[in-house]
Amino acid sequence: MAFIRHFLIAVQFFTRIPVTGRLADWVGFSPAMLRASAAHFPGVGWVVGLPTAALFAAIWWWLPAQPAAPWVAALLSTVFSVLLTGAFHEDGLADLADGLGGSSNRERALEIMKDSRIGSFGAIALVLALFSKVAVLALIAQSGGALLAAVALFAGHVTSRLMPLFVIHTMQHVGDTPSSKSKPLAESIGRGALVVGVLWWALAMGLVVALLPSVRWAQAVLGALLGLLWMGRLLRRRLQGFTGDGLGATQQVSEVAFLFALSLSLPAAAP
Repeated sequence: MAFIRHFLIAVQFFTRIPVTGRLADWVGFSPAMLRASAAHFPGVGWVVGLPTAALFAAIWWWLPAQPAAPWVAALLSTVFSVLLTGAFHEDGLADLADGLGGSSNRERALEIMKDSRIGSFGAIALVLALFSKVAVLALIAQSGGALLAAVALFAGHVTSRLMPLFVIHTMQHVGDTPSSKSKPLAESIGRGALVVGVLWWALAMGLVVALLPSVRWAQAVLGALLGLLWMGRLLRRRLQGFTGDGLGATQQVSEVAFLFALSLSLPAAAP
């Protein structure tokens, strides 16, 4: 029962899916439970990735067979995923970009990140990240077909939500911790939570490998890991730790890196 409660708290915290009424009363809430729910970040990837992938495939099937079809399917499925999560991670990416781009001073950067208004650096980061996801997903669909794109979309959501767990486990929380939404996650998660997160991820990857065994999924995962390493280095160098915005940015960068690395493994077009 604790496993289910912690999973539902993760769903409630990281998506717009309502957990209300009697269900919310049964689940309960405490900072300790929120910290335990971090193990289920990749499980939230299942909740977001499955319907997003299904929508992508459905839109592709409904659309006429035209060159723009994969672009439309990629765009609308991305819009759906943003609505489903309330742009939670995208907001973190924008805030981090504003902070790090707005000042080279650590304390000033942290202060800028707390401002709810979006600046030039945040807007640019959002546009580039969203467009990159749409473009690479359309490329995967054009090169490998709708099934591969849909499966990659699902795998990307799960894999990218595993990456922030390593940030939490290996780094300290910095910034205005008393009022931070990520404060309950500040006390580094243990190996048990990492194991649960890896199991969520392994189950997803086992499924996608079974569906499409000839695809180079290892290369895609390597791309996500490189995104994680780049973000980890950036957070250590500029902030000496992580914030909630840093976790969201790590998810976004890892997702784009996963899809991009997968696209590099696909056959090149004939000259």
